[in-house]
Amino acid sequence: MARSRHKNKVIEQALSHAEACGWRIEPASGHAWGRMYCPFNDQNCRCGEFCITSIWSTPRNAENHAKQIRRVVDNCTGEDSSSRGGS
Repeated sequence: MARSRHKNKVIEQALSHAEACGWRIEPASGHAWGRMYCPFNDQNCRCGEFCITSIWSTPRNAENHAKQIRRVVDNCTGEDSSSRGGS
């Protein structure tokens, strides 16, 4: 089943980038629109604190939130970081 699209175009593009890099996007209940999960989540990955990232439905600044999502994905130090293309 395909995930629902984020209503903000800039954030949706960042989420598509995350999915292309192997990150899993899941819907959430509550204040967050969803959550983004690192595909590696291993002890060698520095993203232990970033392995789960919240995606807000109505962030104060959508462009900054999209940049934050891309930064988390692009700075992940998981096993397969060499196959990721920069944005």
